[in-house]
Amino acid sequence: MTAPVEVSRPGLGTRLVTFYHDVIAEMKKVTWPDRPQLQQATIQIIIFVLLLGAVIALVDVALQALLVRLPAMLLGR
Repeated sequence: MTAPVEVSRPGLGTRLVTFYHDVIAEMKKVTWPDRPQLQQATIQIIIFVLLLGAVIALVDVALQALLVRLPAMLLGR
């Protein structure tokens, strides 16, 4: 009968160093935007957030009118 083979796993320090080196290698592959691309993307995001906020505000006002004011008007309160 043969003894089971034990597979040794690298230590925590070795795994952390390997992970760090892998992260650095992947970050070097990233294509970073230049300044004009970054400014354009930022402007687009700000406009989108403002429009989304306006839509949410309109929905809030409409629901408030329907769910709060309308029943009060119908019941004469």
